[in-house]
Amino acid sequence: MATAVFQVDTQQFERKALQWAQQFDEVCFFQSNGYSDEYAQIGNLLAVKAVDSFVSTQTDIFHTLEKFRAKHSDTWMPGFFSYDLKNEIEDLTTSFPNQLAFPEAYFFIPSIILDFKYKQVKIEALYPEKVYRDILAYDYIANEERIETEPIQFQKRMSKKAYLEVFRQLLKHIRQGDIYEVNLCQEFYTTHVTLSPLTVYQKLNQISPTPFSCFFKIKDKYILSASPERFLAKRGNTLISQPIKGTAPRGKSTEDDREIIATLKNSPKEIAENVMIVDLVRNDLTRSAQEGTVKAERQLEVQTFKQVHQLVSTITCQKRTDISDIEVIRNTFPAGSMTGAPKISAMKLCDRYENSKRGIYAGSVGYFDPAGNFDFNVVIRSLLYNSTKEYLSFHTGGAITIDADPEKEYQECLLKASAILKTLNANLVE
Repeated sequence: MATAVFQVDTQQFERKALQWAQQFDEVCFFQSNGYSDEYAQIGNLLAVKAVDSFVSTQTDIFHTLEKFRAKHSDTWMPGFFSYDLKNEIEDLTTSFPNQLAFPEAYFFIPSIILDFKYKQVKIEALYPEKVYRDILAYDYIANEERIETEPIQFQKRMSKKAYLEVFRQLLKHIRQGDIYEVNLCQEFYTTHVTLSPLTVYQKLNQISPTPFSCFFKIKDKYILSASPERFLAKRGNTLISQPIKGTAPRGKSTEDDREIIATLKNSPKEIAENVMIVDLVRNDLTRSAQEGTVKAERQLEVQTFKQVHQLVSTITCQKRTDISDIEVIRNTFPAGSMTGAPKISAMKLCDRYENSKRGIYAGSVGYFDPAGNFDFNVVIRSLLYNSTKEYLSFHTGGAITIDADPEKEYQECLLKASAILKTLNANLVE
């Protein structure tokens, strides 16, 4: 592939490029929305049109993916892992139907890559100048689809009454000592809905801009994600995980926000949730780390987003030289913030008490890059859509600890859903 850099009006060219990209079966757009930390690597990156792809089979998915990555180690490789890959890692099962029909894992090798910077775009392609001209010539206003104006009615897969009963059962398990914490999730879904996935994603990103947002398309299947959470990244030989546990709504004023942040930072319940998951992540990383290198760099930091405040911790380690990147991900998957602790026991109880397949939700979308780095989010605050089946879905979840209040946790789930509902002008029905 050749590489060329072009001077552009970044915002306008990016919008055109995203519309132009919809002609391809494989599209992945990572968007950081200006958020940056010492581990950030890309801002906005668009990858399209597969020259090769990996679709999960029934067994030995990680081993097969490792061979695929070795074959393409010198290029970008975007893709995703479904939460239900847990069943391959541990002795677990998921009995619910795959309504959205996503594969358990999917990665592709793009033939065109656009890396957007301030007032310029770097294009990697066989003929980058042609790609540039094609995008410039694309009439994105004429081609842009519009979102439905009719309000969408989402149904709850789990009624409030059922949620509260499951909550009480899980509290019993905590009091019995089976687990310390568990992340209970529920699905909201609708059928017979036709919409423009890109338009929905752009509106979602406008309402809820986050550091790990992404738009992912495989033919008729779409991931529209406004994720604020990093699952796992690798920079050089350093592994980084940044679990989020602890959520509070934004206030109506700066003074309100200060009070809410102070309450969040000093909440015994929120602190306990976060600390338990930090311990779990440290344990997961130990399996791939050089001895004595796992450490919590920062704990209980408040990160503020447009909709919510969150408690975030950062855990790092140095990767062992005798272990591959795919093995590292397998050793830590799925994200501990989406399971509970102890991890396997919590996942078993989630399988027992939840009533829908998580699928891509609570899984991870990200990329491997040509330099040997990788970065994956946690799929939360995300819409999943199958345009052929006209099935649209999202999940929300929250941690249950021994001090948790069922009604408050239920309301937190609805808070997390608010940006998605607002995006679609949607309502919830029982």
